[in-house]
Amino acid sequence: MDQIFIKDLTARGIIGLNDWEREKEQEIVMNVTLWADLRAAAATDSLEGSPNYRTIAKRLLAHAQEAQRYTLEALGEDLAAICLSESGVERVRVRVEKPGALRFSTSVGVEIERSRG
Repeated sequence: MDQIFIKDLTARGIIGLNDWEREKEQEIVMNVTLWADLRAAAATDSLEGSPNYRTIAKRLLAHAQEAQRYTLEALGEDLAAICLSESGVERVRVRVEKPGALRFSTSVGVEIERSRG
C-alpha cells in the first residue's frame, strides 16, 4: 500500500489536564502517515485518485485548535478518525506531540495506528 505523509503540522490549542494547561494555548505537533492506493492518481497525474492531503491537513489543524481535549490519546484518536473518514484512506498512523511538556525533554507524545473497519 502506498503512503502519503504530513510532517510537523503545527497547531495551537488547549490540551492537558492541569488548570494552567486549560488557560493558555500550547503548541501541538502532528505527524500523519496515510495508507492508500495511489496508482490511479499516478496514472492520470491528477489528485482525483488520491486522498486530498490539503483537505485532510486543514481538518486536522481545525480540530486540534478547537477540540480542547484533556489527553493526547483522545486527540490522537480524533485525528485518526478524521483521516479514516476521507475517501481512499485505508490505514493511518497519527503521532501527536506537545513540545516542552516535560522538563528535560524536547517533546512528549503518543502514536496511534488505526485501520478502516
